[in-house]
Amino acid sequence: MASPVGEDNWVNYVDHQLREASDLETRVNIVESFHRAVSAEPGSIKVWMSYCEYFWSLYADCQPGSDAGWPLEEQQAGRETFTLDSALNLWQQAYEAVQYRLSDSHELWNRWISLEMELLSRTATEAGIRRITHLFKNRLAVPHATWDNTSQMFSSFLSEYNRNAYETEMTQVTKNAKHAKRLYDLRDPFEMRLNLAAKSHDIEAQKAVMTEYLDWEIRQSRGKKDAVVNLQICLGLFSRALTGIMASDKDTWANYIVLISTSQSDFKAGRYKIPDNILPNILDVLQCAVHHVPWSGAVWARYILAAEEAGLSFTDIERIKHAATNSAELDRDGMTAVLEMYSAWCGYLKRTAMNPNATEEAVDVAEVGLPTALEDVKHWGKRRYGDEYQGDPSFRLEKIYIQFLTEKKEDIEGARGVWEQLSQITLLANNYDFWLSWVLWEMVVFAASKSKMRSPTPATVAQGLRVPSFATRVFIKALKVRTMDWPERILDVYLQHCNDYELAETLREAQDTIYKTRKGVAKRREREAAEAQAAYAAQAREETMTDAPEVEEESSPGNKRKRELTAGDQDDSASKRAKSEVDGAEIKRDREHTSVFVTNLPENVTLTKVRQFFREYGHINNLDMQKREGAPAVALIEFRSPEEAQIALLRDGKRFGDHPPIQVTPAIDCTLFVSNYPPEADEEYIRNLFKDCGDIHSVRFPSLKYNTKRRFCYVSFRDRSFAAAATKLDGKFLEGGKYKLQAKFSDPVGRQQRQGAQVEERELHVLNIPRSTTDDDVKGWFSKSGKVVSVRIPRDQKGQSHGTAFVVMETKEEAQDAIRNLDGVVFGNHPIKVELSRPATQKTSATNRGATGSPEPTSLATGSPASGHAATREATSDVAARTIAVMGIPDTVNDARVRSLLEPAGSFVKLVTHPIHGGAIVEYPDAAAAGKAAMAIDGMQIAGGKKLRTGTVAEMFRQESEVRIDRIDQPKEHLIAAAKRMPPPPMIRRLPVQGRGSGPKRILGFPGAVVKREKETNGQEAAQATAGAAHGGVVGRSNADFKKMFLGAGTAAGAAVSQEAKTE
Repeated sequence: MASPVGEDNWVNYVDHQLREASDLETRVNIVESFHRAVSAEPGSIKVWMSYCEYFWSLYADCQPGSDAGWPLEEQQAGRETFTLDSALNLWQQAYEAVQYRLSDSHELWNRWISLEMELLSRTATEAGIRRITHLFKNRLAVPHATWDNTSQMFSSFLSEYNRNAYETEMTQVTKNAKHAKRLYDLRDPFEMRLNLAAKSHDIEAQKAVMTEYLDWEIRQSRGKKDAVVNLQICLGLFSRALTGIMASDKDTWANYIVLISTSQSDFKAGRYKIPDNILPNILDVLQCAVHHVPWSGAVWARYILAAEEAGLSFTDIERIKHAATNSAELDRDGMTAVLEMYSAWCGYLKRTAMNPNATEEAVDVAEVGLPTALEDVKHWGKRRYGDEYQGDPSFRLEKIYIQFLTEKKEDIEGARGVWEQLSQITLLANNYDFWLSWVLWEMVVFAASKSKMRSPTPATVAQGLRVPSFATRVFIKALKVRTMDWPERILDVYLQHCNDYELAETLREAQDTIYKTRKGVAKRREREAAEAQAAYAAQAREETMTDAPEVEEESSPGNKRKRELTAGDQDDSASKRAKSEVDGAEIKRDREHTSVFVTNLPENVTLTKVRQFFREYGHINNLDMQKREGAPAVALIEFRSPEEAQIALLRDGKRFGDHPPIQVTPAIDCTLFVSNYPPEADEEYIRNLFKDCGDIHSVRFPSLKYNTKRRFCYVSFRDRSFAAAATKLDGKFLEGGKYKLQAKFSDPVGRQQRQGAQVEERELHVLNIPRSTTDDDVKGWFSKSGKVVSVRIPRDQKGQSHGTAFVVMETKEEAQDAIRNLDGVVFGNHPIKVELSRPATQKTSATNRGATGSPEPTSLATGSPASGHAATREATSDVAARTIAVMGIPDTVNDARVRSLLEPAGSFVKLVTHPIHGGAIVEYPDAAAAGKAAMAIDGMQIAGGKKLRTGTVAEMFRQESEVRIDRIDQPKEHLIAAAKRMPPPPMIRRLPVQGRGSGPKRILGFPGAVVKREKETNGQEAAQATAGAAHGGVVGRSNADFKKMFLGAGTAAGAAVSQEAKTE
């Protein structure tokens, strides 16, 4: 029977043996099984606890007076086998194995120390007291989660057994434990996040936090400060991970193996002083690893290499290789693992045979084993992929075999035959790197043969000059392949090779061949470019004819994102989408393929100068210039078509006036589509997120006017390599696993395909699923009806499921089958509803409720008219008194960012953003809070340095949001229209100065005109007059009155002042 894998399987395996144990012999066998279990899972608390508890029970059962019912002879033999010292030593051994598991090592420790104290209570001795005191001191010097509880246990122990030394011991322990507590405090944030993820039963969040935690611990272990204890803690954390949620994660095992390997190297080199007993044996770790992740070829390769380095015999290493090939999961993820394992095996055979002290037997083994390995891999690939398998793209095994034939067997023709066989494989023949590798080998053989009398390289007649003719033949053979990926590189190296080594005649023939081949390659490139352009044009025509509503990328997993509405986009669909901000502009717009970056511009350059410099090369749609003090300016120029952008590249390397040459590069693959970041994220957050990837030119957020649920942005980098580095963050977990970042290249050509699943009726909307359901659960339900392409479960800001899911099936028929099979089926007491996914409806406002409870539902917060039922609603005046409108909010700022901006001004009941009007409506608990918040919000800066202002709800609904025109080629009429639509400045009402009535100003020497006070008819002014009468008949208020209002709100005078402050 194969050995169990994992702590749970080991415990279950031994438990099964326990149920059949009836005599001393079977009990001894169980102890041996436990010993194998702790060897396989040395860091498992569960296995160690079961082992120690069982051994302790055997010790107790064989004691005189036990009621276990053992025969007398077995009791006597048991007392000799299961002694007290053996039991206590086993507990200590278990504790030393798991003591640096910070979160749960106390489980084993508490049980062990309770047994020790139980023995002491029966027979209290000085030696026993010293022993337990020593154990407590050692434990309190180790960082762990329950340090305070351990300290309290020690305090109770001293109070009972050693009162005289209580103060001294506790003082010393507290002093010595500062270091341990400091180390734990550094790790406490990670431990808290792990606990939260565990309580929410979110496995992916736990894995994300654990991965981040492990990376942090590895960095700590490499530092010079506290190197030894940090390494012990790091190993303890790996024990937790690899016996828990990361037990089957090959990357975590790889990190663990590399940590041990590098630590051993540092120890051998004397860079760190590490005690011998800290690091586990690398072979034991690798043996455990291949049991847990047998599909990892890299781990098997490490195992073979470590066995070779440790000096294991050929038989032992061959046993490892056979264990790998006999594993049913080695090719689980394809041929990569198989090739990695066989590469390690062939490398071992080659190194053994090429050792100067190698025996004839080792050479013979390699001579037979290397071609056998090649055949085994080929058979493996054919079995998995059939005739489609073409071998290893990197031909690793063949390289090893060629080196063996060349250097050890000196069989040049045999090695050349291997190269010839490889050149018949289409996959390799189309790869320029393969041909260069062959040429390099031929040149090495040529250089080595020059010192020998007899050489496989023939000599030419002319002047006895020896030339590498075999290498030249390889070039000629390569140029006959018409489908090579980079023939230009081969042509360049071929010409250089002939210049360096060949005769004049051969060089001339090479130049002729290269000239003709270059013409053919140029035609091929033109044909490929024309095909790509035709495909792009066809796609663009489809986009022009298709008039689909804008849908947020997250609304459906099968729908790729739509491009954002720009100034010039129009939509007349039946879903009542609004008109474009600027009429008459082109409908389609492709920034990615029509833009170029211009760098090294003069620091003081103007937009006009740049436009003049490029105006001969095409029509400029937009020009975005960025300058930094003391650095050259950078511009992003958008042209009307991709062809014009290509022509503009001719300016690369040209001088800009009297300044150094500028650099012009295409902006293709420089822009990323980024989504699924935290809702509160702003431009600064996005820039910090990608700051290590390279220079960011701009971050563009979409307009939320007609869909407030959109949460994505476009990040433009100044070089495609920076953007490529940023895509590696795709899939990164943010905010402790709440959000899984999406960062992909922006692909305008693929825009239309992003709605394919929904349009083709392959996307399903699943409702009323249990909130604890995971993506894998949903995939399992629907996989019975066909192939599931993707699953997405929408979650709120706290990571909680909404109880719905979107599932994309491979075909429309499979989607229909899923509806028939699963609609109405009960999962977890929830009858689910399965239907076709429909395009998301527009949402022009977003509601965000505050932490303060609302006195009553209001209608102003939503912008709808007040209800006429006065008995069930507040008076409209009371609602208006505690509601303000915040204006000047850009339409790219979502409700979460507005909330984080306004919360410091005071807690509110409800926040409703209206991007189409460039504002938000905020309801506060009372009028005083609203007045105070209004004063704090006025003048507050928001994105882009714009200032907010407050006013009434009616004012906000009368204005429109700012028109954003991101093109410089618009007619002046549009700019005039945009200026007309800009909101007017707010009306400022100035109250009269205290003690003086309103009226015309009086100049020195002229008495003021007498103005009669008209009868007040406005209800609000009457209320102000009444409030003014309470303060001596004066309507205006001083700063002291405002201070009194906020400090003592609730009086009639305070309410009146609040109303005046609101009016003002």
